[in-house]
Amino acid sequence: MSDRNHIPLAPSAALTVETVTSVRHWNEHLFSFTITRPQSFRFRSGEFVMLGLPGEGRPLLRAYSIASPAYAEELEFLSIKVPDGPLTSRLQLIQPGDQVFLGRKPTGTLVTDALLPGKRLFFLSTGTGLAPFLSLARDPDVYEMFNQVLLVHSVRRVSDLAFREELEAQLAGDPLVQDQALLQFNYLPTVTREPFPTSQRIGTLIENGALFGPQMLGEKRLDPETDRVMLCGSMEMIKDLSAMLDGLGFEEGSNAKPGHYVIERAFVG
Repeated sequence: MSDRNHIPLAPSAALTVETVTSVRHWNEHLFSFTITRPQSFRFRSGEFVMLGLPGEGRPLLRAYSIASPAYAEELEFLSIKVPDGPLTSRLQLIQPGDQVFLGRKPTGTLVTDALLPGKRLFFLSTGTGLAPFLSLARDPDVYEMFNQVLLVHSVRRVSDLAFREELEAQLAGDPLVQDQALLQFNYLPTVTREPFPTSQRIGTLIENGALFGPQMLGEKRLDPETDRVMLCGSMEMIKDLSAMLDGLGFEEGSNAKPGHYVIERAFVG
């Protein structure tokens, strides 16, 4: 166990103390990790929770989307590594057995409750914005609500395509959704700064129709009558695609008023 965690952490009214169970480094600036899950911890697929380490006087916390499905025994997260980041510079050094703080109350708008019924569901993500869609793509309810699900993950380098093998295999081996996912789930990775079969940004893939490959049924365009969209990733992507969706007649949804598309307001500000 690392030196900083020799002193056991203490839970509080807002935070539990959990143990790191595994860590996976994808490349020099991207890693994922799993922690123990409190028995009382309940969340909806797509939600986020506060996570952190001890700080000077008070815990150093940051919002992280939960990448594991709602039924998983452990909680999984995906994070970037920021060399001088107050939290991630330390969080990237965690090892199995270390302790972390976990918020008791998950929340968020990247949930199916915030969407109107539809036929096709599009998860559009950049970078670590993939995380909530890893949770949603393994939720059986999603496949009951939508005929087709497409997860688009746009990154700069091939090594940034976290969980690529699992997604390319259409979630084969997943205990609850593998049969449905085989028929209904599709994955489209795109890499913008290295050679790769698909190298265009998400907005371009929508405009030129490449987003709607032969595996996608229906129109080769986004239609608010049938399509629902979730956005998570860079501020630039969310701003550009939200404007595009607004222009196509899509309305943003929320937990209080479901709509045609949703973004995570907590991360956008």
